[in-house]
Amino acid sequence: HSRVFVFSRTEKEREFAKELGAFWAGSIEDESPEKLHCVIDTTPVWKPIVDVLKNLERGGRLVINAIRKEEVDKDALLTIDYPRDIWMEKEIKSVANITKKDVEEFLQLAAEIPIRPDFQEFPLEEANKALIELKERKIRGAKVLKIE
Repeated sequence: HSRVFVFSRTEKEREFAKELGAFWAGSIEDESPEKLHCVIDTTPVWKPIVDVLKNLERGGRLVINAIRKEEVDKDALLTIDYPRDIWMEKEIKSVANITKKDVEEFLQLAAEIPIRPDFQEFPLEEANKALIELKERKIRGAKVLKIE
């Protein structure tokens, strides 16, 4: 089984990750208890990318899964330390689109990892309510729209 390490901004999010089965959860700035083979970034900003690079093992991969990155903290990239953050064949990769095969492989892997998802289901007619809750950060797990 793969162990899941979670980096997040708030203690509430870290506790939630542990409840769902994460092996470890820390702040975005923290150093993980062991070097990681792969890290997936889903944030819209740059600083978490810089912070997490130090946690990758030799040959490790950082996957950026974001449609765009904001300009607000782009200067964080200037703090990258080549020997610590990139040297030893570390890799940074972006993901633009996924295929059916990607989803099938992900679901197979997810079934092997002891993470229990938590989600809140909304009928399609309540999509605006779900979006407002996301905007107001009323989030615990994922929000799912059900189309009937």
